[in-house]
Amino acid sequence: MDLSRRSTQSEAMDDPAMDEAAYRRCLADLAGVNRVTLTHRATLRWLSGKTRALPRGREISVLDVGCGQGDLLRAIADWARRRQRPVVLMGLDLNPRSAASARAAGEGEEITYLTGDVFAFQPPRKPDFIVTSQFTHHLPDDQIVQLLGWLEAHAAQGWHIADLHRHWFAYHGYPLLARLFGWHPIVRVDGQISIARGFTRAEWVVLLARAGVQARITWQPLFRHAVST
Repeated sequence: MDLSRRSTQSEAMDDPAMDEAAYRRCLADLAGVNRVTLTHRATLRWLSGKTRALPRGREISVLDVGCGQGDLLRAIADWARRRQRPVVLMGLDLNPRSAASARAAGEGEEITYLTGDVFAFQPPRKPDFIVTSQFTHHLPDDQIVQLLGWLEAHAAQGWHIADLHRHWFAYHGYPLLARLFGWHPIVRVDGQISIARGFTRAEWVVLLARAGVQARITWQPLFRHAVST
């Protein structure tokens, strides 16, 4: 695999014809991947910083774009409870099967899950914060530029992207981790493709410049970048 540039190889989970049971199992395993690789830590740390100056009882709203099974939103719900922070949580995903799986996984959580294309989505009011995790690598560069503009236009107080750093160590190490934890074969294969579709810091600099957007880029464990305002 040539990791000098972003791969354009498709992932099996992006196929709408994928078996329903396998899709749900893969979403559950992806939530496990996120736990093991500390995926949500950077987003929660960013939210803590953005809300530090707000009064404790001040309600905030958060939209997660490409929410999958909703594990990031559930992590944000836990974060808000610990801080006694009222929060309105919404998740948006293009795949109609994601919302049902997210509701089943987060039974009892007051989270609204919506199905739709982010570029056609017009929230009734601007969310305070928009987050997206492991979503942008599914998009070609032109759509990422479009997404950056959309985030700028629709987030009232800030937005945060977390996605994969394309690196040889992550690419070759991930299959070992996947076998160790017994993740679904599709998650094992798609995970490597996802890493190959990931980004270098220099590529994020170019994408932001193309979008005319100023944002901070930081490297995060384990082999991820956070891009945020």
